[in-house]
Amino acid sequence: MKNYTITVNGVAYDVTVEEGGTGSVPVRAAAPAAKPAAAPAPAAKPAAAAAGGIEVKASVPGKVFKVEASVGQAVKAGDSIVILEAMKMEIPVVAPEDGTVASINVGVGDAVESGDLLASLN
Repeated sequence: MKNYTITVNGVAYDVTVEEGGTGSVPVRAAAPAAKPAAAPAPAAKPAAAAAGGIEVKASVPGKVFKVEASVGQAVKAGDSIVILEAMKMEIPVVAPEDGTVASINVGVGDAVESGDLLASLN
């Protein structure tokens, strides 16, 4: 028998494995080895209010294909700010209202999740 400590999702388990030559290996798992460490706090995202009051967020998960606006550029509602690539389609992310681009928070090639802050407007 061999003893191992395995960590799954931050919880450590003591595991005993019996060696066998038949191809099937019975495994016995004990209770968690130690009290799990606190999960690390997620990284704080920059506040949009610091750069601009209007948030432009990703509507779908994907990859940033192109950044079409630049900081300081005036945009109208419906103007494309960023183009995301998702499921082999190019999806424009547009300005929700008229304003000036205060920040661009992503770069070409960045992976984004739905709801991630892409840019902010004033």
